[in-house]
Order: sequence, then structure tokens, then C-alpha cells
Amino acid sequence: QKYSANHHTPFPSDLAFLSEQVAAACGFRGFQAQAGILNYYHFDSSLGIHVDESELDHSRPLLSFSFGQSSIFLLGGLKREEAPTAMFMHSGDIMVMSGFSRLLYHAVPRVLPNPEGTALPSCLDQAVSSDLPVGSVVEHSSDEDWQVCAKYLQSSRINMTIRQVLAEGQKFPEECGTNKKSQAPFEDSHHQENSRTKRHKANTD
Repeated sequence: QKYSANHHTPFPSDLAFLSEQVAAACGFRGFQAQAGILNYYHFDSSLGIHVDESELDHSRPLLSFSFGQSSIFLLGGLKREEAPTAMFMHSGDIMVMSGFSRLLYHAVPRVLPNPEGTALPSCLDQAVSSDLPVGSVVEHSSDEDWQVCAKYLQSSRINMTIRQVLAEGQKFPEECGTNKKSQAPFEDSHHQENSRTKRHKANTD
């Protein structure tokens, strides 16, 4: 992906709050959610091996939230040829890549039906409490909206990764120069290495 000081939108406040709470619980106080990527997978989707390295501050963790169907996640080493460790990622799982693991190669070779044997994982099939705490990131949705989401998640997986791009007080290099347009945007190996990622057209039926 590419990051640019000239192309950004405000980060959703509720997702930022959730991410910062998760990061703090893992010992990363002061984490700032500055960028998010949504990956949509179907059962025939995969994500090729890559490293998330275009963030300017690699000392901050990368948070990964999974919803819907399960997947196999491969976590490799600092070199592409190192043998990876395979693990399951299920709905509701949160992965935190930090420290040594922050710049490890990783991939998603396969999406699998949720192991409970039901169309939706139980964590997504539970009614939301009607008495939510003040400031909760959970909001009630209409039954109609949830049915649309639930139908999609019966055959799909959504993965959301949250990153801090800049260290505190750090700015993009193009902000320091006199000619912002002459600066090349940042790019990591994600899109260079994701040739096996399958793109799907929306079903218009």
C-alpha cells in the first residue's frame, strides 16, 4: 500500500478507540490508529506472501481483527525462504504483530468454513445486549442490515488490519520539502507480492 500526507481521510473514532484499548492491553500504550486495511475473502481467496513494511514506524504493533469464516495463516521469517508456522485464525481472533514479528513474512493460503459446523460462528450469532455501556464501540443495527451482513459472512471472511504509520512527532518526508508533488509515495511489498490474491466481482443477481 502507499501512504501520502496529501491523501487521507479521518480515521473512524470508534475503531481507533478499540484498537488503542487492545494495543494498551498488550503493553503498547500511546498507540495511534492511523491507517486501516480491509481484506475481503471468499472460500476460493488467498493472500500471497508479503511483509507490511511501508509504515514509517515499525516499533508500533500491527493489529489484525478477523470476522466470519476461518482461515489458515502462515507466519514465516525475515527471509521469504524460511519455513512458516501454520495457525488457524477464527472469527473474533485478534493477532498482534510486534517486536521481532512485526516485519516477518506472512500469508493466507486458504479460507475454511468455521469449525463449529454452523453457517455463522457462535460469536456472531449472539444477540447484542440492550444495555451497552456509555462510549461502547458496539452499536445496535437494524435487523435488516444485520441480515445482509450475516448472509455475507456465511461464505466470507473479513480481516481488518490497523496500523500506526508515523512515530509521535514524525512527519512524512514530502511535508518537509518545498515541492510536495515531486515526492514519491511510500509502497511496501504487499501489492508487489500478492499476485495470488484473487479479486471477486460483486454478485449483481
